[in-house]
Amino acid sequence: MSKIRITKRFTFEMAHALLGYDGLCKNIHGHSYVLWVTIIGTPLDELKNPKNGMLMDFSLLSKMIKSHIIEVFDHALLLNDKNTDEVKNVFKHHFEKVVWVSYQPTCENLLNDFSQKIMNQLPSDVSLFSLKLQETETSYAEWFAEDNV
Repeated sequence: MSKIRITKRFTFEMAHALLGYDGLCKNIHGHSYVLWVTIIGTPLDELKNPKNGMLMDFSLLSKMIKSHIIEVFDHALLLNDKNTDEVKNVFKHHFEKVVWVSYQPTCENLLNDFSQKIMNQLPSDVSLFSLKLQETETSYAEWFAEDNV
């Protein structure tokens, strides 16, 4: 049977600031992100299986992405954990949902992070093919498995 790709689209709101950046993005600001997740594999060919003909049930893919990405990052403030302890304490005391990451929280680095989270959750017969993360109306980054072999 042929390989098939399926894609699911997700949206979330998130703020971030780029530590040490020399432009406007050094300030805290937010985006309405759109994430496309594409997986690839061979659809199930088992007549008696209720998932027959599916690569992966869209609802299972949604549940996985929502629990490992959307619920973590939606309406969060994402900051580089290399900020000073003083900065960390201010945010800890004044904001409920601050996510500290070990990388500069750019669109590109988010995709690298997301790709690892997703690949760790997929069944063995399904592979992550690509990710697309739209940060603004005119800007997005893409991740492709074939580029990361």
